[in-house]
Amino acid sequence: MRNQTFLDKIASVIIEDYSDRLTDTIIVLPNKRARVFLIEAIRNQVSENIFAPHIVSIEEFIQDISGIRTIDPIELLFEFYEVYLSVTETKNQQTFELFANWAKTLLQDFNEIDRYLLDPLHVLSYLKDIEDIKRWGIEVENKTTLLENYIDFWKLLPKYYQTLYSHLLKKEIGYQGLIYREAVTNLNHFSNSVSTKQFVFAGFNALNAAEEKIIQHLISAGQARIYWDADETFLNDPYHDAGLFLRRFKENWKHYKSNPFEWIVNDFSDKKNIQIIGTPKSIGQVKIAGKIIENLNETERIASEKVAVVLGEENLLVPLLYSLPSSVNALNITMGYAAKNNPVQILIAKLFKMHTNAVSRSSYVFYYKDVLDVLTHPLIANYAGSKEVVNIINGNNYTFLTHKKLVELNPNANPLFVLLFQKWENGAIDVLQLLSNLLQIIKNNLDNDNKEEKITKAFVYAVFKVINKLINYYSQHDHINKIETLHAIYKQVIDLAEVSFEGEPLTGLQIMGVLESRVLDFETVIVTSMNEGKFPAGKSQNSFIPYDVKRELGLPTFKEKDAIYTYHFYHLLQRAKNIYLLYNTESEGLDAGEKSRFITQLEVEKQPLHQISHEIYNAELPETAYKPMEIPKSEKVMQRLKEIADKGFSPSALTSYIRNPTDFYFQKILRISEVEEVEENIALNTLGTIIHETLKALYDPFIDKFLSESDIKTAFGKMDAEVLNQFKLVYKEGEIKKGRNLLAFEVAKRNVSNFLKMELENLKAGDSIKILKLEERFEHDLLHSDLPFPVKIGGSVDRIELHGKSGETPKIRIIDYKTGKVEASNVILKTWNGLTAEIKNDKIIQILAYAFMFESHAEGQAIEAGIISFKNLKSGFLPFKFIDIDKSETTIITSEIAKNYKEQLVVLLKEILDPTIPFIEKI
Repeated sequence: MRNQTFLDKIASVIIEDYSDRLTDTIIVLPNKRARVFLIEAIRNQVSENIFAPHIVSIEEFIQDISGIRTIDPIELLFEFYEVYLSVTETKNQQTFELFANWAKTLLQDFNEIDRYLLDPLHVLSYLKDIEDIKRWGIEVENKTTLLENYIDFWKLLPKYYQTLYSHLLKKEIGYQGLIYREAVTNLNHFSNSVSTKQFVFAGFNALNAAEEKIIQHLISAGQARIYWDADETFLNDPYHDAGLFLRRFKENWKHYKSNPFEWIVNDFSDKKNIQIIGTPKSIGQVKIAGKIIENLNETERIASEKVAVVLGEENLLVPLLYSLPSSVNALNITMGYAAKNNPVQILIAKLFKMHTNAVSRSSYVFYYKDVLDVLTHPLIANYAGSKEVVNIINGNNYTFLTHKKLVELNPNANPLFVLLFQKWENGAIDVLQLLSNLLQIIKNNLDNDNKEEKITKAFVYAVFKVINKLINYYSQHDHINKIETLHAIYKQVIDLAEVSFEGEPLTGLQIMGVLESRVLDFETVIVTSMNEGKFPAGKSQNSFIPYDVKRELGLPTFKEKDAIYTYHFYHLLQRAKNIYLLYNTESEGLDAGEKSRFITQLEVEKQPLHQISHEIYNAELPETAYKPMEIPKSEKVMQRLKEIADKGFSPSALTSYIRNPTDFYFQKILRISEVEEVEENIALNTLGTIIHETLKALYDPFIDKFLSESDIKTAFGKMDAEVLNQFKLVYKEGEIKKGRNLLAFEVAKRNVSNFLKMELENLKAGDSIKILKLEERFEHDLLHSDLPFPVKIGGSVDRIELHGKSGETPKIRIIDYKTGKVEASNVILKTWNGLTAEIKNDKIIQILAYAFMFESHAEGQAIEAGIISFKNLKSGFLPFKFIDIDKSETTIITSEIAKNYKEQLVVLLKEILDPTIPFIEKI
């Protein structure tokens, strides 16, 4: 048998006491959401068709009394700005974006003053007097213009209030406080005009002064009854905040001197299973919430009146939706979710950034990062037909793109792409209309049957409404003259906007915020973010009125706000049977805080029938932090290795395997290359390529001839032009005339220049140098009984020369250029054992591989192989050197050295080609 909820009891009262006059009965609830549930409760208690009573929220009811239309916060901000300009001297007027920073806070204070029926002139003059007192000690001659303007601001507050109030009243529109004040003024007239109506107020807790006055007036006139949901546990405890307001009303209202206080119940002390679960970080809480829902039985998951997830922090909504089990096939989301926290708003922000940056440059030039941010956004990437454009920008290193260039890159652009990059040059209305059209295209691209895209559509609609409101407001209030200003205003108003989700209120899982849970009862309740500062909220003083002034005047302070939160929390638990309270165990970080006092209070004031358990859930940590990846060699992998062996293992491929076998697998077997990205600043490998290619171009004319000093001088003359040419060839459209890239350009020139100087000094010292090969590929087949098939070793050698010193027999030198720093010790070998097992030997393995490849072309001449390091040019050519056990040294690659190296290559290749040895990641 289902427990009777508060709304069930209200439904019983309506049927029993008002059945003969239902059409004249008006039921007033704290929020709109409860209306659907009350109608359902009434339907469940009647056996025949009846006319439902009129059910309204308290705000709708007060609005009816006042006869004034409520306006949203965005419209109010614009109306207030119009008033502000009319009463402020032109020289002191602020731009809308500066005005909005303080106006939102001031409007909240106006709202509170009106809701509590205070004398606005008294309160606002009080604030001005406080500021005067603070500055009594400042001599007149020491008062700065800034200080005088500050004092003038406080003086103007009463004028701002009065002018705004009159301005809105004239238009028959208003903010909540104004409507409440006018409702009180109009109360007698309203009461007389609805003398045949009966009002039922149900489920209230905290009431402001205006609401108290209106409800008490209707009760005393015999036109209304009010039903509270007060649990005696809280009501009878003079210190329990959950009963703070109800105790005040019970003691202070004249009606209760001679009438009972309805209803006082005793549900909280009933049997309850309360599980308090702590877990690190917010995301852990929604994962646990998803798991709890998955473990509930099927009927609990389906019945909307039984299970609710209450989010103490709205930012958890999206992570929660992704954490829900697949068995949840229906849900109802009713909570305030800020429009700024969604992917659509992120896209709009990126568009503003891209166009604002472009406008600030002459000739409308886009920065590549801004362009790629927009084109790779999830709502754009698959629909704008821009994949090729992204590849071109990345491949050609475009840093800045003119509007014309961007159009050329996508000649057959679809409407979405065109809208994204259409120039923002025709004023704010045009920009807003463009964004509105853009959002409509995005909406049409989304699939209604896809749960995730359906949620995204709600986000699109929320931002779309804001954009269209701005179009409407801007057409009436022409205060937006630049894109920067429009952007500032957009950021202000998007903060005030909320996303509304559509759902089935009576079916599926209920997801809501704290305020949306008012009046409703659930059997199973899951509450997240049970941390101080989240639940209850922190003591944020978003007001110009100091705390002690609020206390004196009777305005609500954080004490009252805490009491409201306390009531909502305990009302959630009041009739619930299974309660899960989740909190973040981390005490530091952005989403952290101490465990909520509500949890401690539940434990300290534990009711006899409450079963409370406390658990800490941590992520399961494996015994080893990370297990190295192992990739077995399948038949296809072996086929690919055979292909590589036929084409040729390069020296860099061999050292790649030694460095990390899985890198070799990804790069050589799967042929996965690095993601191509724009090099805004020249990378080291790009700089190395430029130096290599420049030297090749400069030395190409001298192949097969002995170098002379005049040849080097000729190369010096061509150097600048060739470095520039290679930059353009390698770096393509990248910017090279300023910033770091200009420095890199100069570094490349300096490296080439130093190399040529070294070459010139060697020639002057009597060296003879004949260039044989430049950047040429060589190959050599490796046949060995331990290998499953012949393996080719192949690769490009930077430079091969015939080098001789006076009095010595010329030797063949195989040279590998390195733009990094290499020392002589890096190319010295003392033992062959384990050569291919250590990555520190990578340079030796590479240069000996080049010698191995060239061996058949040497025709018996002595060979040296070594490195020229551009960061160690003073050391010149660094030859491979073998130091034997008897300390004898040789730089000539003898047949013995070649034989030992070949054996080591076989050991390495045998491992690579062994189908039983997997690729094991090195960590």
